Amino acid sequence: MTLESLLKDYAAFNLWANTETVNWLKTKPLELMTREVPSSFPSLRQTLLHIWSAEKVWLERLRQAPPEPFLFQTFNGTTEDVFDGILKMSEQFNAYVQALPDAAFQEICHFRLLNGTEDSRPRSQMIHHCMNHSTYHRGQIVTIARNLELADPPSTDYMRYVRITQPLKI
Repeated sequence: MTLESLLKDYAAFNLWANTETVNWLKTKPLELMTREVPSSFPSLRQTLLHIWSAEKVWLERLRQAPPEPFLFQTFNGTTEDVFDGILKMSEQFNAYVQALPDAAFQEICHFRLLNGTEDSRPRSQMIHHCMNHSTYHRGQIVTIARNLELADPPSTDYMRYVRITQPLKI
């Protein structure tokens, strides 16, 4: 497996894991999505919004597009809008990564951090960071959900994704 194929797989995994998470949360009472508990972000909704925001920012940087205002600070939509938004963004991120030619993964992207600091990184590191970041916060979603007495979160482990999408043929 090459770095490029691994990152393409990881972007597809991220879309799958976000879809599993959102579909599960859609089956829960809507009022639980905004109930606050101690965490990095105080609710399920805000954690999902943060994942969506981060994927959006990193995709803008990868595309070398002008940055837009940080979604997490400007969004006023409904929880259903958050569900739809995170899935659409993960689809866009995955489509972008799948379409990249192998050589593009090592190209350096120049961008500004949210605090205005200039930075430059290879696309491969940026993609890896963003997918890892989303995984980290999906773990927080499970912890928040358990604190809200939701005891049946889906398993979104990478190996489960692999077993489902790429069964081993012996």
